[in-house]
Amino acid sequence: MASKKHGTGRSRATPRPFALRREVLTAYTAPALTAGAAGIVTGQRDLAVAAVTSIAGTSAVVAFLVGAWLRNGGHPRRWTSGLPRAAVTVVLAVAAAGAAALLGWFAAQWLPVHTPVPATPRLERLRIDLPVSAALAAAIVTLRWRSTLATPRSRPTPGGALPPGTHQESRNEETG
Repeated sequence: MASKKHGTGRSRATPRPFALRREVLTAYTAPALTAGAAGIVTGQRDLAVAAVTSIAGTSAVVAFLVGAWLRNGGHPRRWTSGLPRAAVTVVLAVAAAGAAALLGWFAAQWLPVHTPVPATPRLERLRIDLPVSAALAAAIVTLRWRSTLATPRSRPTPGGALPPGTHQESRNEETG
């Protein structure tokens, strides 16, 4: 999506604002379609079922939780906006994968032993499906969220003043 900057005639790409609803819908739809199609094409019925349940469901839940936490009522936390984008992404992806791995272990190992839930191959899939889905969803949502915070450094503000730390030479190159 491109928008024209007033007065220059040049178009600049502007990121769409972070909308949690859209991120959650995308987090569900993308893995459901891709993993579901792979399951159908390869004849793996269990993958096709997991695609719309454990894989896409985990992605949507993690996207919602991470996205809501990052937004924090519209006020980003200091470390999530101050650290490099890659560092924040790795930290949140590893945290989400770790929590999902514990949940997958709980579902596959603990439930059959302590409850009437039988041990099945679908429960065993959770040990892989949940952490992978959680890590991908957390990484994508974090990157999308951070892309909406990014602002170019050498752009003049609407009043014509330069942001702190920029030099007049960079402004002359833009206008000249």
